[in-house]
Amino acid sequence: MRKILVANRGEIARRIIRTLREMGITSVAVYSDVDREAPHVWESDVAYRIGPPPAPESYLNVEELIRVGLDSGSDGIHPGYGFLAENAAFAERVASAGLTFIGPSPEAIRRMGNKIEARETAASVEVPVVPGTSRAVTSLSEAERFAREHGLPVLIKAGGGGGGRGIRLVESAEQVAESLDRAAREAETYFHNAEVYLERYFPRARHIEVQVSGDIEGTVVAWGERDCSVQRRRQKLIEETPAPGLPPSDRGHLLEAARACAASIGYVGVGTVEFLYIEPGQFYFLEMNTRIQVEHTVTEQVTGLDLVRESIRLASGGPAETRIEARGHAIEARINAEDPARNFAPGPGLITRYVEPGGPGVRVDSGVYQGFVMPGSYDSLMSKVIAWDVDRERTRLRLLRALREYRIEGVPTTIPLIETVLRSDALREAKVTTTWLDDHLQGMVGSPQPEPEAADGLTEARRFDVEVNGKRFLVRLHEDIPPSKTKRGRVTGPSRAASVSSSNRITSRMHGTVVAIRKQPGDEVDAGETVFVVEAMKMENELAAPRAGTISSIAVSVGDTVEVDQVLAEMAAE
Repeated sequence: MRKILVANRGEIARRIIRTLREMGITSVAVYSDVDREAPHVWESDVAYRIGPPPAPESYLNVEELIRVGLDSGSDGIHPGYGFLAENAAFAERVASAGLTFIGPSPEAIRRMGNKIEARETAASVEVPVVPGTSRAVTSLSEAERFAREHGLPVLIKAGGGGGGRGIRLVESAEQVAESLDRAAREAETYFHNAEVYLERYFPRARHIEVQVSGDIEGTVVAWGERDCSVQRRRQKLIEETPAPGLPPSDRGHLLEAARACAASIGYVGVGTVEFLYIEPGQFYFLEMNTRIQVEHTVTEQVTGLDLVRESIRLASGGPAETRIEARGHAIEARINAEDPARNFAPGPGLITRYVEPGGPGVRVDSGVYQGFVMPGSYDSLMSKVIAWDVDRERTRLRLLRALREYRIEGVPTTIPLIETVLRSDALREAKVTTTWLDDHLQGMVGSPQPEPEAADGLTEARRFDVEVNGKRFLVRLHEDIPPSKTKRGRVTGPSRAASVSSSNRITSRMHGTVVAIRKQPGDEVDAGETVFVVEAMKMENELAAPRAGTISSIAVSVGDTVEVDQVLAEMAAE
């Protein structure tokens, strides 16, 4: 292939473009209006506008992507991860247009994309699966029966899900109905498939996954495993390889199980098989991601190989790389524009300062720069910091050093929390499980991070270095903005993201989409009680009542797009 369209944005688009450049392949970028100044746009050889900010009108617009692919003379399309990467219909449409989809076959995507069918596939090659329902749950009575038979707690999961979306933990019988409804709604919102199923819940397990690749001749190779147990809201924050403290026999069994799963569907491309590791000798298949992973970087660091290059080679009919030798240890930290102290509320806005760390053994995959505006329309991931060294402890210390050098201002970040996690005894002693961070979060997040400077009625224009009498000063130039445009407000609690401009209004502190309305006009509410759920940057955020009282009016409907400071509801005067 001589020209490839990258159907993505952010750090993964830049990552793919760099490999294309090294391979001598022309890169074609796409962008929405809000990404016009994004790094992947000006780093590509050519870039095309594909629509307005909402993903369905741009990065999920299949026909527009195909049009650009054909108009640009591209030979293939690389989907990266997220968006359309695991969409079988998109892979079919790419092929029907005469282009090469850089990923597995539509049939492989479909079989592993449906989590119920994926469980059946794993079981057919004698890979243990988490005890659960054998088909989609279609009624409340089915869910309640499963809960009674297996005991609580249980998980309700999206049949077409992934990435921690569409999952609800049910800890009491009273929660079954609401959790079933919310999981189905998330599943429909994110995956356009409302099917859900139930699984037994293991509260103290590790998340271990295996990187695999396969070629058209049927060769399937396991590259090694990654431990991804440091998670919040079932979404990963820190990943590492090799998995610490894993018995060699279990490592061998996990790699063989992953190979068997991929081989059973004739997998061609790079992918990841994920497992729930309970204890030595006990693990279960979770799912297979039929794409490159966010955390593919740590595998690259210990093997010295390029997984993006491998995906392109395999899609071109090349043989799978079999000369894989791992050395040392690698750890990745995801840097998100979120405030952990506000329950990971997303913080889109202007990045006023941005300085990346460097030095031996440190890699930064980033999608932002100083002056870039983090949009609220997409995922909150800004960058990934990856450290490598000869052993785990030296790698941990190197990553801490890198994070201390990282400078990001203007938006909240997960850096302080990640530093705290890296210093914890649980991580150093390899005792972290998938629920550990959620269980200990309250004592680790510290104080809420500062709101953007515009919240105080000022907006930053520019920064200057000024020298006076031999002394150097950093000077910020601000301008007044009208009070009506400031982002004033307060957070009503650690698990609420409401911003209120007065005690009689509920306003949104984020750009997003209304996915649920819990109250109606005339309903009584308590202070801090959830009234709206707004999805922003791929996260559900609960907006709460500022005080006890009565809802007098609702100004939005489910599905509406809302802006920062938009009034969602009025409360009756006290």
